[in-house]
Amino acid sequence: MRYVYPAIFRPDKEVGYFVFFPDLGRGATQGKDLADAIAMAQDALCLALYDMEDDGEEIPAPSSVNDLKVIQDDTVSLISVDTEDYRRFYENKLVKKTLNIPSWLNAKAETANINFSQTLQKALKEELQIAE
Repeated sequence: MRYVYPAIFRPDKEVGYFVFFPDLGRGATQGKDLADAIAMAQDALCLALYDMEDDGEEIPAPSSVNDLKVIQDDTVSLISVDTEDYRRFYENKLVKKTLNIPSWLNAKAETANINFSQTLQKALKEELQIAE
């Protein structure tokens, strides 16, 4: 699922930037400079939302940037993440499945050197309308 949430970037002389997401109450992070803080914010936001999805928690609606309470040196930026992309990347471990097919179909597929795993993955992605 694709999400966009506002993040507050607060400069700090020792750390660089503290980053937090007012709507989530979690996912705070930091970065040594603004570019690093933005990259860390994407990771923190995606992981927080991923965990909330897995735990069945309600995902709160994002606030309007104009409604956020900030202090003088804060910077507000929208951060976009896609938890489906995250899942595809990090949950790409293989899972063994047992299935049954007719003997004659198995013989034909083996004769044609069909890779059963690749064929099943391709068919499932097509059935679920998942783009590569």
